[in-house]
Amino acid sequence: MPEGYKVDVEKAIGHKSSEVVACNRRDFLLYALSVGVPDTDLQWLYENDPKFGPLPTYALSLLLKSDHWDVNVFTERFSAGGPIPGIPPYNPDCIVHGEQSLEVVNPFPVVGGRFKAVKTCTGVYDKVSGMVISSTVDLYGETDHVHYCRMDSQMFVRGYGGWGGPKGPKAASYKPPADRASSPDASVDFHTGTHQALLYRLSGDFNPLHADPKVAQSVGLPQPILHGLCSYGRVGHAITQQFAGNDRHRFKSISARFASPVLPGETVTIDMWKVPRDASSFDVIFVGRAGNRVVLTNGHAVIANESTSSKL
Repeated sequence: MPEGYKVDVEKAIGHKSSEVVACNRRDFLLYALSVGVPDTDLQWLYENDPKFGPLPTYALSLLLKSDHWDVNVFTERFSAGGPIPGIPPYNPDCIVHGEQSLEVVNPFPVVGGRFKAVKTCTGVYDKVSGMVISSTVDLYGETDHVHYCRMDSQMFVRGYGGWGGPKGPKAASYKPPADRASSPDASVDFHTGTHQALLYRLSGDFNPLHADPKVAQSVGLPQPILHGLCSYGRVGHAITQQFAGNDRHRFKSISARFASPVLPGETVTIDMWKVPRDASSFDVIFVGRAGNRVVLTNGHAVIANESTSSKL
């Protein structure tokens, strides 16, 4: 951390910015391929399938995508809307994804479209070894103004802690049921390819940390790592397939912490447990592991007992 680095938290919290992002059915297909949906599950991979639609987690790829379809510059996309007041400049190569949640407010349009993404800084925390920047992005239709989803992110900036700021609130804890911890209700293996990060980045996250060996090594990583949201997307598909009958309209929310990087080529095993919630929905607790290393933790999703598609 640069000498004298200091954040003015009061200036940062509440800062808003907005931009327009766009997507189409081609983006849905590419995203599904990039998160490892098998070719036997055509409703996510073939636009003429009668049940075709975007995976429930697709909207997360819009966090860094613009309203065009060309390659973009990660640093420009991450800082779209201008710098956050009160946060001095930092090395963008030190950014890693800490936590992510997605709440579905209304089902995402099956043909895509143009959307207004409103981003709000909700917190800046000092974790000593680094700085956490929390933000919320609300996604609205550009013309229909429908609120489609809310996405909460925590980005960890390695090496920028120790400036005396707040530590942040204690997060909710989601653990597998103690009496069934060794016996998940469902388990899925995500066999990532050595090209997986290069494929996933085509959905909009062109951070060189996931492609350039020199950039990865400059921040202490052995090689480019897989996007946390790639494994996250595969979890979203697995939960929808295993617990919601592949009905995206039953998928209500998901959250998880990125505990450790995944290297392209590793296999991520996703263990899932169904847990009672209320009369209309249930919880799914999940953990992701690469070998003996936990890579996704505090995983939690909410699935509705019945589909809302008949109401659309």
